[in-house]
Amino acid sequence: MCGIVAIAGPGASRPRLDAMLATLTHRGPDAEGVWQSDDRQVALGHRRLSIIDLSDLANQPMTSANGRFQLILNGEIYNYRELRAELASYPYRTESDSEVLLAALQAWGTDCFDRLLGMFAFVVWDAATKSLLAVRDRFGVKPLYYAELDGTLLIASEIKALHAAGVPARPDEPAWAGYLAHGSYPEPSRTFWQGVYQLAAGHAMTWAGQELEPWCWYDLAERVGLDEDDRDDEVVRQEYLELLENSVRLRFRADVEVGINLSGGLDSATLLAMVGQVQGAEASVRAFTFVTGDPDYDELPWAQAMLAHTRHRGEVCSLQPDEVPALAASMQHVQDEPYGGLPTLAYAKVFARARELGVKVLLDGQGMDEQWAGYDYYRRSDYQASQPTLQGARDPAVRIETLQEDFCRLARVMEHKSPFPDRLRQLQHRDILTTKIPRALRFNDRVSMIASTELREPFLDHRLVELAFRQPAHRKIRGDTGKAFLREAVHHFFPKGISEAPKRPLQTPQREWLRGPLQAWADGQIETMLAGPQRHWFHADQVRVAWQRYGAGESDNSFYVWQWISLALMQDRFLS
Repeated sequence: MCGIVAIAGPGASRPRLDAMLATLTHRGPDAEGVWQSDDRQVALGHRRLSIIDLSDLANQPMTSANGRFQLILNGEIYNYRELRAELASYPYRTESDSEVLLAALQAWGTDCFDRLLGMFAFVVWDAATKSLLAVRDRFGVKPLYYAELDGTLLIASEIKALHAAGVPARPDEPAWAGYLAHGSYPEPSRTFWQGVYQLAAGHAMTWAGQELEPWCWYDLAERVGLDEDDRDDEVVRQEYLELLENSVRLRFRADVEVGINLSGGLDSATLLAMVGQVQGAEASVRAFTFVTGDPDYDELPWAQAMLAHTRHRGEVCSLQPDEVPALAASMQHVQDEPYGGLPTLAYAKVFARARELGVKVLLDGQGMDEQWAGYDYYRRSDYQASQPTLQGARDPAVRIETLQEDFCRLARVMEHKSPFPDRLRQLQHRDILTTKIPRALRFNDRVSMIASTELREPFLDHRLVELAFRQPAHRKIRGDTGKAFLREAVHHFFPKGISEAPKRPLQTPQREWLRGPLQAWADGQIETMLAGPQRHWFHADQVRVAWQRYGAGESDNSFYVWQWISLALMQDRFLS
């Protein structure tokens, strides 16, 4: 897990590269490296968080044995040992996964992508073809942003690095209109900033002679196919559990301590069970759980019940209301775009505590709901893919009446294209590639990196996702129960109450705190927004009316309040 930057073109200067790297120190506090081509047309920079092969020899940028490639990598190639054995003739100098990637590129070129099991965003300069290659993993676990400015290509792990390189910090009004009017986030290749794009998940791009060419190297639907899996339940169950165990085993590969995040639901219980299978009954892995002191939301009792029959060490991480203002501001700085409110801040306390204890890697349970249809709207016949995915409240998620009409008309409506003929897989495809997963991965990447820790997602191993996508609907939903097949596959690992527990959204008392101990702070943020450079987006009187009604308890949805707070926290970065 690291921070990477690249510049290609006439603007590839060392001061510019240094300015970009300076914004990414939190992503890689262990080492910094730079490389520049002899003609000064290409510059690469790397901030390292040392996880595999902690020696200086594994620092980047890294040169291939034949001198052809220069590599900067953010992420991990989990099957690097297997690939290294297959590429045994390469003259390795390190024990790192980065050098194995170089060996794979040297041996197989771009065909190596399909052989990689991991989370990665990397950039490679090819001296033979005078071209730059940028690649992002299948589901976009690792970020990669880019912009073109005056004939120069700029690439970075975070948007703020592009702004440091001179890209104007102007809000993309159609993106903001979509967010404020419909609660939607930009499509996977766009951002909330004008002229700043992200390489979509499963995509690569080449730059040569100032020509930028993106292409898709991984298509989930193409890999899955349209046919459903008609094998016996037991055959599928055995294959899935074997892949699940292998995925967790691979993600324990590290030269530093690895821990896990633990809540009280089925997904966390499944992760804990797989840790037991991989590490053994005597293993003592730190398991981190956040709390807010509100029994209506905290999942600590369930987490403690899961740990009770293991030797794992539970670590409780508390978020209190008086911590929110400062934490919200620091989180907004690292996120660069709107993020998920108090749950994101509570999650940040987990990674901060892990870092304090010397745990540099944590495993998480993201992805099971999308694989096995765990969300309630999957079971609603009246719900369509074009509808928003916000849950947990009866009140509207957004307040369109607070927005200027001309601004609302700028909103882009994201198209959710899916080749699957059935409604269920259309929704799952949307959630994994354009809505739920891209959003969660962006939040979580920044949450972990602000504490200089690495987050790994074993349930987003593409082999698991593909297998789950091939399953017919009756294996995912039975009656009013989602994740039916998963519950049956893992029920023998833990008490019955866990496997049969209904889906509980991961929540905090955000709605209560914003009208209680955080009300004065929220009021100040809303007034800041209404006095800021984007005040022309709003009807100020309607905003104040909606806020007053919320404070009086007339709304059970705090999303639109957090929208306003997000904008207020970002406004000091916008150009007027």
